[in-house]
Amino acid sequence: MSIEIKAPTFPESVQDGTIATWHKKVGEAVARDELIADVETDKVTIDVVAPADGVLKEIRKEEGDTVESNEIIGIFEAGAAPTASDAPAAESSSDSEGAADAHAAPAARKLASENNVDLAKVKGSGKNGLITKADVEAFMKSGASTSAPAAPAPAAAPAKKASSSAPIVDPVAPGERVEKRVAMTRLRARIAERLLDATNSTAMLTTFNEVNMQPVMELRSRYKEQFEKVHNGTRLGFMGFFVKAAVEALRRIPAVNASIDGNDIVYHGYQDIGVAVSTPKGLVVPVLRNAETMNLAAVENGIRDFGLRARDGKLGIEEMTGGTFTITNGGVFGSLMSTPILNPPQAAILGMHKIQERPMAVDGEVKILPMMYLALSYDHRIIDGKEAVQFLVAIKDMLEDPARMLLEV
Repeated sequence: MSIEIKAPTFPESVQDGTIATWHKKVGEAVARDELIADVETDKVTIDVVAPADGVLKEIRKEEGDTVESNEIIGIFEAGAAPTASDAPAAESSSDSEGAADAHAAPAARKLASENNVDLAKVKGSGKNGLITKADVEAFMKSGASTSAPAAPAPAAAPAKKASSSAPIVDPVAPGERVEKRVAMTRLRARIAERLLDATNSTAMLTTFNEVNMQPVMELRSRYKEQFEKVHNGTRLGFMGFFVKAAVEALRRIPAVNASIDGNDIVYHGYQDIGVAVSTPKGLVVPVLRNAETMNLAAVENGIRDFGLRARDGKLGIEEMTGGTFTITNGGVFGSLMSTPILNPPQAAILGMHKIQERPMAVDGEVKILPMMYLALSYDHRIIDGKEAVQFLVAIKDMLEDPARMLLEV
């Protein structure tokens, strides 16, 4: 029975997508719910899986083609087995790894690829021998050897520093000038478009302050073990304090939680806080809905979940739309100070930075304190300088005296 393979149903905020990768070839056998293709939108990458056991019969949209919501991208033959005419003409001796790869879950394939694990050596514990992510993790922990590494580069080639993304060019001999042109992904192109739009269509201004992080650090050190026990393993980080402080500051100064819609200013009676997360493909901003109703443990759990799923490309489109205010933390990469760019239609974004010990004058004495610079970029069309400064001061006051967040004073 032939079944149409369709692109995912996109929400109203996403007009179309691009076929990023076909994981199966025409004539290749596929198990039910096995990954067939990836469709990349300007927000997330969406998996297209097999509707049943069978064979991929036809590909109608090639990699790089643009597709609309529910558009037919291929044809699937349910219950069929690959035939000689459909199968590739020849297979190399290295195809044993590809065979194992066909019986691995998407997350398992990704983890194996990132860690150079030969899936042919991993025993699957899933249904019909499917290799799961947990199987790959167990294999790595066992200390078993991974697939053979590539041959070392010639001695004359300079060593390249490892990074989380692929190098622009392969190692070359000194004196050679090599370039590689790579098309932007839809996500990167969309990020570029939104950043340019933010700078061109808003009256963006940034104000700065600094906060003594010692009170929060001492509170965290004193209660982190007890917090983790009471909240079932939830770790107490710094971002939770900033989210809670921002929620209270947004209540006090509603203009910072507003947005512009045409000639109207929309004041939001809730706080949906976007938390910027870095991924190999670019920055994404998942949203903590109704953060004003969340306790510290719920905030920390939500942020950790976003980080894990962003790394694996499993965030949904609905989780990255909306939001009334954003927090970004360049400090995790060592940034001491920056001017974050707005995330339209939001009117403001808070930038956190590196905690660094500095000499500070306190009551006529010089003390060494762990200080952090804070930056608030805001749309001056609806937020006055006074409101922006008051907002940052409120954040500073609450972090330097965390009891203020509990007492709401």
